[in-house]
Amino acid sequence: MKAVDTNILVYAHREDSPFHEQALQCVTAIAEGRSPWGIPWPCLHEFFAIVTHPKIFDPPTPLAAAIDQIEAWLESPSLVVLSEQSGYWSALKQLVTPARICGAQIHDARIAAMCITHGISELLTADRDFGRFPALKIRNPLITAQQA
Repeated sequence: MKAVDTNILVYAHREDSPFHEQALQCVTAIAEGRSPWGIPWPCLHEFFAIVTHPKIFDPPTPLAAAIDQIEAWLESPSLVVLSEQSGYWSALKQLVTPARICGAQIHDARIAAMCITHGISELLTADRDFGRFPALKIRNPLITAQQA
């Protein structure tokens, strides 16, 4: 099962993003496919915070439109929303200790631990910081095979 990180969701939603078309195609293909896919709850929270923030986007996404977008993703019959479950703390501890994670870096570690405990095979993200966690396979769907 693949999971989608915040940045891919933001790019798919915001038409003014330079990566909008690629991200939208990626998310649409996954959401409309038959295979299960995941979004960690923290990524949905972060998506909402980013797209509605007036210092990040001018104009920001209206609250109702951000809510509608999240609800559209939640309606995907193959979506699994990822949250903390049994084994989460152990997975998080195993990620933060060797990588010496502290401060704001815990957010990415939290997402990685959720993905690992849910058996995610690949996290789709443009955030290279997830490379700190070798136990989680990551792929940037915005880079074509020719660019890689």
